[in-house]
Amino acid sequence: MSSCLLGAPVRFDGGHKRDTWLTVVLGHHVEWVPVCPEVEMGMPTPRETIRLEQRGGEVRLRAPTSDTDHTAAMQSYAERRVDELRHENLSGYVLKKDSPSCGVHRVLVHGETGAPEPSGRGLFAATLIETLLHLPVEEEGRLADPELRDNFIERVFAYERLRRLFGAKWTIGDLVAFHSEHKLTLMAHSRAHYGELGRLVADATKLDRPELVAIYRRAFMAAMEVPTTRNKHTDVLMHMHGYVSGDLDHDSRHELLDLIEDYRKGRVPLRTPLALLRRYVRLFGVVYLEGQIYLNPDPTELILRSRV
Repeated sequence: MSSCLLGAPVRFDGGHKRDTWLTVVLGHHVEWVPVCPEVEMGMPTPRETIRLEQRGGEVRLRAPTSDTDHTAAMQSYAERRVDELRHENLSGYVLKKDSPSCGVHRVLVHGETGAPEPSGRGLFAATLIETLLHLPVEEEGRLADPELRDNFIERVFAYERLRRLFGAKWTIGDLVAFHSEHKLTLMAHSRAHYGELGRLVADATKLDRPELVAIYRRAFMAAMEVPTTRNKHTDVLMHMHGYVSGDLDHDSRHELLDLIEDYRKGRVPLRTPLALLRRYVRLFGVVYLEGQIYLNPDPTELILRSRV
């Protein structure tokens, strides 16, 4: 995570941008690896401001006061530091918004004339995203949005499970089991990706293992990036309903259907019908559903995610 978000006084003015949710809430459940590209590449604190500038068809990292160009130094540092981060077993990364080194979305780019355009990406962030493919990355500002925060946390835990799978000795059977327990999770995000992944697993023995890992990881994390919706969740809830409805009496069946409809209309949170479904799955011993990550996420994931 960007060091300033942890409270380190590394900003250009000697200050910080400590984020309470990241440090107090999420910080109890993760081990942070603090990074400040500008300080680590040798800039002092405090220091003159730097910004992205459009020069000769290229976006450069410059200090307008001294007219110093830091582009090459930042790119060299970023390549070296990101290579080091490969070995940290990261499961996610939170970057400082608007930063010319760390910003991910809509960083201001100053042209030679006219007003700056919110069209850039920080130089360090660009190298990080291009190199550590599929790693969940988000800006701290966007994490104030409950849905974006929920998606980020879900991706972090999914990425960690995937990393553990392929980081150890694994068999095709292990991959099949992993894919099976994520079926409902994938359906809640993207049925198209779920179908693609299912076909890939079915043909797993036809591919070299490195190729299989690369394709599955790409498609799995791409699926997790697709936003969920109430309608998608409702479809998954109805899918689970089909597995327990035959064991329910008339009143219990309609109670569950009413809860699912209440969720669809926004009257209750997702955790309400899930809690009832979870009870029925245990009561009736529905083996297929008992192992679903969707129904039984990691306890820490359950705590951190807003929608459940």
